[in-house]
Amino acid sequence: MEMKFCQSCGMPVTEELYGTEQDGGKNGRYCLYCYKDGAFTSDCTMEEMADFCAPIEVKDGRSSTVEEAKEKLMAHFATLERWKEKA
Repeated sequence: MEMKFCQSCGMPVTEELYGTEQDGGKNGRYCLYCYKDGAFTSDCTMEEMADFCAPIEVKDGRSSTVEEAKEKLMAHFATLERWKEKA
């Protein structure tokens, strides 16, 4: 099975982690942390999302420093649906 990733934060998602539409249906593009009841949970910029996610990347051992993590995240986020047209 192909791994899906949230098109806002880049987190790997399974059906249990899908965001929801207004009618309660699942949204397979975004995770429940980024998208709930048919809207994004945070009205943030791509850079603000990277600022939020960078410490998690360091804590989980995917980056050595917050600066390194932010650089990687900004490059990755630019490929995601939510940020593509805004990057």
